[in-house]
Amino acid sequence: MKFDDLDSRMRVFETAHDHSVLPGIFMVARIDGRSFTRLTRELQDFEAPYDVRFRDCMVAAVRRLMECGFGVVYGYTQSDEISLLFRRDEQSFGRKLRKYNSILAGEASAAFTHALGAPAAFDCRICQLPTEKDVVDYFRWRQQDAHRNALSGHCYWLLRGQGASERQATQRLDGTSVAERNELLFRHGTNFNELPAWQKRGIGLYWETYEKPGRNPRTGEVRPATRRRLKVDLELPMREAYGAFIERFIREEPEPAPFGGES
Repeated sequence: MKFDDLDSRMRVFETAHDHSVLPGIFMVARIDGRSFTRLTRELQDFEAPYDVRFRDCMVAAVRRLMECGFGVVYGYTQSDEISLLFRRDEQSFGRKLRKYNSILAGEASAAFTHALGAPAAFDCRICQLPTEKDVVDYFRWRQQDAHRNALSGHCYWLLRGQGASERQATQRLDGTSVAERNELLFRHGTNFNELPAWQKRGIGLYWETYEKPGRNPRTGEVRPATRRRLKVDLELPMREAYGAFIERFIREEPEPAPFGGES
């Protein structure tokens, strides 16, 4: 069989289940660490419940995802997960889901592994959101999850530090209210409200413009030049203010960064 005939026949098997996101639908990529409980508790000497080195590895992964050629206008990370908001008119790879899922998982895995110096892997799926409200609700949902994780994590590791086993700590917290968990921490010297905002609200990355001196090579004249860079925001707003913050990225939709954009 000639190569062209063989190639045409076999391509059908490779692309038979290709699905593309419809035009006008918002895409948000959700990227999660694979087996990160084992990575963080057994394979690496991370502090619990939060570790700055782990945080910085996650930020490095988000930064790479926002600089690798897609039109990402906002990146968010909390715990071992990443969420990316794409421009509504993003057209890379014909909006094919298999391309987004495979490339983004690979880029995140490579960037985190490089930052950590040890192998780590991520998976990815694309959320297809029809309205601006759905996009806002998605990111508010993930931030509320960050808050719940922070409260539960600090309580759990407080009990573990007091000698409770994994099972005992989990059972002790089962069915307790938010107020009861706050009280537990407060009785042992931790005011949850005073913990770092990035632990309770997550971390946002987005493009900002700035001016830097530029010199005309022919005339020597110095003029300000506008550049773009990624801002890492450790002090995100919350609740309704966070919703308004997300709306800014939906409506402004700044130009996508060039491949390997400025950091």
